[in-house]
Amino acid sequence: MAKIASIKELESVAGNFKKDLELLVDPNNPDGFVLIKVAMATCSKAAGADKIYQLLSDYVEKRGINAVVTKTGCMGYCYAEPTIEVTRPGENAIVFSDVDEHKADEIIEKYIKNGDAVEGIIPLNYLTIKEV
Repeated sequence: MAKIASIKELESVAGNFKKDLELLVDPNNPDGFVLIKVAMATCSKAAGADKIYQLLSDYVEKRGINAVVTKTGCMGYCYAEPTIEVTRPGENAIVFSDVDEHKADEIIEKYIKNGDAVEGIIPLNYLTIKEV
């Protein structure tokens, strides 16, 4: 990141960070952003999550996808790393397992762009307190 030389630049950077933070708190955002969380725990990193994070960041930027790619901690799926969680606006989050370069591309092209199913979804295996 370049040095910030003025208050105006600082306010601009702060505004961008605030917008990204709001997406993390409320993924059902009105701006239509897709939220992509890449698990970055020790087992995730050992399985190549750093590379997947960079790939996804590059893919969404180059393709003009309206998405925020962020890092998160352990998702509890050590056996399935690298994993990513994708939340399309107004939809429940979906976790994908064993994400490599090919699968990351497929997730963007099929699921994020079109809402089509992609192999490797980890099924929901719990109920929330509201569902009990």
